Amino acid sequence: MKTLDDFDFKGKVAIVRVDFNSPIDPETKRILDDYRIRAHSETIRELSEKGARVVVLSHQGRPGRPDFVSLREHAALLSKFIGREVRYTDDVFGAEAIREISRLKDGEVLVLGNVRKFEGEMESKSAEEHARSELVRSLAPLADVFVLDAFSSAHRAHASVIGFTAVLPSLAGRVMEKELKALEAVLDDPERPCVYILGGVKIEDSLKILGRVFEEGVADLVLTGGVFANLILLAKGFELGGPSMEEIRDGKLLDEARRLVNSYPERLKAPIDVAVDAGGRVEISVEELPSEHKIMDIGSRTIRLYSELIKGARSILFNGPVGVFEREEFEKGTREILKAIASSDAFSLVGGGHSIAAVKKYGLEDGISYMSTAGGALMAYLMEEELPGLKALERGGKSI
Repeated sequence: MKTLDDFDFKGKVAIVRVDFNSPIDPETKRILDDYRIRAHSETIRELSEKGARVVVLSHQGRPGRPDFVSLREHAALLSKFIGREVRYTDDVFGAEAIREISRLKDGEVLVLGNVRKFEGEMESKSAEEHARSELVRSLAPLADVFVLDAFSSAHRAHASVIGFTAVLPSLAGRVMEKELKALEAVLDDPERPCVYILGGVKIEDSLKILGRVFEEGVADLVLTGGVFANLILLAKGFELGGPSMEEIRDGKLLDEARRLVNSYPERLKAPIDVAVDAGGRVEISVEELPSEHKIMDIGSRTIRLYSELIKGARSILFNGPVGVFEREEFEKGTREILKAIASSDAFSLVGGGHSIAAVKKYGLEDGISYMSTAGGALMAYLMEEELPGLKALERGGKSI
């Protein structure tokens, strides 16, 4: 896979697909978190400094949803982060967009309108099929190179993600490059011991990751939290109680969880105590289950156990909060586990929107080695599913 190091950008038009998709206040329509824009600014700044004429493509939200807004504020924030003026047009590939691209001078940056205004953008097709779309046919002849920097969109076979790779030299941007290197550090060639912390509510995805990292010998230990831990506790033979069973209904998932529990009894860790919502935080041992109250967090004994195991790790992946950290009385588990990770000397990768939000809530950014901007793409990569964007980049696009 070629990177920004493999191309002379001076005087060349570079179409850069980033992922500026950000949480939007439904009332004011303002951006609530600029993390992704800040991350991609590194790639765009470098291209600008190398003399490229930079054309930025991104999406924001989905048509019909409250967060489907223009990229005007995104462009303004990008300008702030790269320290130079960024031009904006609400047009995506029409006459105005083409005119603005033709006016670009070396080092200048233009952000085009929300690419999902193009009806064919979200259709799942091959790169060659998308190359025949109006979007690619209109913009590709104006460009010399395509840069895919949106790892977080790489699991989608969308027009702006893979279409240009069929007709232009194609490179990985710095965010894409960093994501893949970080994933290599916790998946392909991790330092030992390698510890995964799997939480959150996406139990099917977490179960697939669990199976892969054990069966391929990636993880030495997996610590569980959140709804996923409830599934593992159930697989270990603990009755949870009605309120905690609401999100665990699939018998096939339970069968697979039991298989993994029986196959890796020493390497798969479940909570030894939990915090339930009994009008406030009440901690009980798992031996005291079932409970009429819903499990909302791991307990203090589990926090101490997990923290000690994290201390001995050399590489760590944290994917999904271990409790309902949005509520103050149930944030203790997520906060303390993230503190243990941030205090560790291990390489640590934190992935997923809720996980990153928790890191920021507790001011632990400096203690985390890498925070992934991806959600679905990260999960797909961890589950060893094909990512169309990566596949397209690996083909290298048109010869440089």
